[in-house]
Amino acid sequence: MTEMVFTHNLSKQFGELTAVDRLSLSIPAGEVFGVLGPNGAGKTTTIRMLSALIAPTSGQARIAGFTVGEQDRNIRKNVGILTESPGLYDRLSAERNLGFFAQLYEVEQVSAQVERYLRMLGLWERRHEAVGTFSKGMRQKLAIARALLHEPQVLFLDEPTSGLDPEAALLVREFVAELRQDGRAIIICTHNLDEADRLCDRIAVFKARLLALDTPAALRRQLYGRTVVFHLAQVEPRFAQAVQAKDFVQSAEVMDNKLVVTLDDPDVHNPALVRALVELGAEVRFVGEVRRTLEDVYLRLVRNDDE
Repeated sequence: MTEMVFTHNLSKQFGELTAVDRLSLSIPAGEVFGVLGPNGAGKTTTIRMLSALIAPTSGQARIAGFTVGEQDRNIRKNVGILTESPGLYDRLSAERNLGFFAQLYEVEQVSAQVERYLRMLGLWERRHEAVGTFSKGMRQKLAIARALLHEPQVLFLDEPTSGLDPEAALLVREFVAELRQDGRAIIICTHNLDEADRLCDRIAVFKARLLALDTPAALRRQLYGRTVVFHLAQVEPRFAQAVQAKDFVQSAEVMDNKLVVTLDDPDVHNPALVRALVELGAEVRFVGEVRRTLEDVYLRLVRNDDE
């Protein structure tokens, strides 16, 4: 799989402040990669370095095969950026806004490319209207179109659905999912953890330095394991003792008329636990799994780092 973003010990200092501390990661083509962290964690600084807008203090980075600090012009041609507050020309129409930026990007077929993305994002019928009359959602969609005009291989999206109504946010999420299929690497910086959970193949949580990097599901397992709740007609202490004796069970405790079990792989081992409980005389009413949210994972990582 083609590597689109690579960093090794990438760092950025502003005087005595270390904004990014030895960041190492690799992002292949076709991946939606989430970047999570509190305000001031270095997310925007990282994007600026990877976009060749500011120089790193130390370390290495390659974007779409080009080296940061050596081939910066090629990098800028191959990345698209959606900033949290996109600057658009309010007095110009949507069509003229995109046409102007397409010329800056040296797009060969300006009119065709502008029409393509205006239609793709549902703005074609409003193409002649001044952008200053657009809603926040429409402006956000126009800014996304602007970031894609030159068909970049790497796309940076900073809070892509911030302030959008549910329908507009859904359109943007669906659009991001389509872009993944084109073989682009898409990096999303967001505070919307539910959105990151649904959209991103992998998540990086960092606060100047990298705290964790994996799929959302793997991060949940690493921090919390998987917890299954057996709802029983009546719980006896011996039920927990018998379950705890299984080598694949990490913990088992009684809560009300429920037996709460943390184990390695519920999909594989749940049937064995149900059989064992029934053999002990337990009446199993139903079985459910406690699902930790990405917010749980994020807060635990950040708070542990603070401590």
